[in-house]
Amino acid sequence: MSIVKKLRHKAETAEGATKKTVGKTLGNERMETEGSADQAKGNTKQTGDKLKQAGQKFKHVFTH
Repeated sequence: MSIVKKLRHKAETAEGATKKTVGKTLGNERMETEGSADQAKGNTKQTGDKLKQAGQKFKHVFTH
């Protein structure tokens, strides 16, 4: 997993959180909902990154 991908996923999560907050502040439900969805998508990708990394560590431990 490259550091660039990890940073992109973190940025996606942060962007979603910002969009959600701005939407809530402006009373724009659509923007708030889109922000929540973007944030959830970024969080899911980050979780996938962590699982992939844990799998690689597990594999490394049992193959050496």
